[in-house]
Amino acid sequence: MKAAVYYGPNKVDVTDVPEPEPGPGTVKVQVGYNGICGTDLHEYYAGPIFVPTEPHPLTGAQLPIVMGHEFSGTITALGEGVTGWAEGDRVAIEPIYRCGRCGPCLAGTYNICAQIGFHGLMSDGGMAEYTVVPTDMLHKLPDNVSLELGALVEPMSVAYHAATLGDPDPDRTAMVFGAGPIGIGLWFALRGKGIEDVFVVEPSATRRSAIEALGARTLDPTALDVPGFIADHTDGHGAGAVYDAAGVAPAVETALACVGARKAMVSVAIYEKPLTTPLLNLVMNESRIQGSLCYTAADFQAVIGLMAEGAYDTTGWVTAIGLDDVIDEGFEALHAGTKMKVLVQP
Repeated sequence: MKAAVYYGPNKVDVTDVPEPEPGPGTVKVQVGYNGICGTDLHEYYAGPIFVPTEPHPLTGAQLPIVMGHEFSGTITALGEGVTGWAEGDRVAIEPIYRCGRCGPCLAGTYNICAQIGFHGLMSDGGMAEYTVVPTDMLHKLPDNVSLELGALVEPMSVAYHAATLGDPDPDRTAMVFGAGPIGIGLWFALRGKGIEDVFVVEPSATRRSAIEALGARTLDPTALDVPGFIADHTDGHGAGAVYDAAGVAPAVETALACVGARKAMVSVAIYEKPLTTPLLNLVMNESRIQGSLCYTAADFQAVIGLMAEGAYDTTGWVTAIGLDDVIDEGFEALHAGTKMKVLVQP
């Protein structure tokens, strides 16, 4: 079968690899769509970062590896002992490997497992015609949720998890910094949670236009005093929940200047450069910075439920490509900013 194999920085080959077969407790999935994530871009241009160069403690896998951790597909074969699933089931994959023994795992927060691994980063993943996954990664898709949307469940769950950690108040203003895929996912999640007063802060006119077409209200930080606007808009109370999906210092500084007293700025970004953010506003406000990592099964189920209700729309920001185009139309187009979200259709 064909797969996109990662060997190191700027080295991904679409090549033939052996077709996997399921073992005990696993199923074989014919991949429908696989999204290219920002993490994949970091690996391609600057890695290996998360991809192990020695055997991973949970999967035993190491470089080279078949990429892809955001994907959906159809079950085509069951491994020994698998019950509750059938060939033909359409599924979204929650790609976390967890140890089940550390403190976070025992507390139910396995998304911060001490040995966390990801299918497609620490094992051969979904940027291929077929892949094999454990049954605890499977989430069945309702008939009215397409495989295209199914491949977006993973990144939208990242956003939904972050939205929940911000404890947004329906009677307060919420703010999202960054209108990339996770920022868009935050807007969908907040709307799904009943938050009506949401502003998305984004300097790129292209990205503002894309999210505005979905119905969002945007603010251009290059043309507007955003903290001043929010102070006026909220009668001086500040925003009830603020989310950073931009990952750059100016966004963080502006976000912290907007957050209300005893409220959170939730960070759901990867910061390539160290931040030197003054904390005086946090002290004077008793506000806080809250980190957010990944998701749990509850987030997947919530997102799939909202998708079944028609709450998510791919118009204008999602592009599908073939596996042979993964470099030029995938990694390079995303890196250049000419596309927002790319789904590979093996």
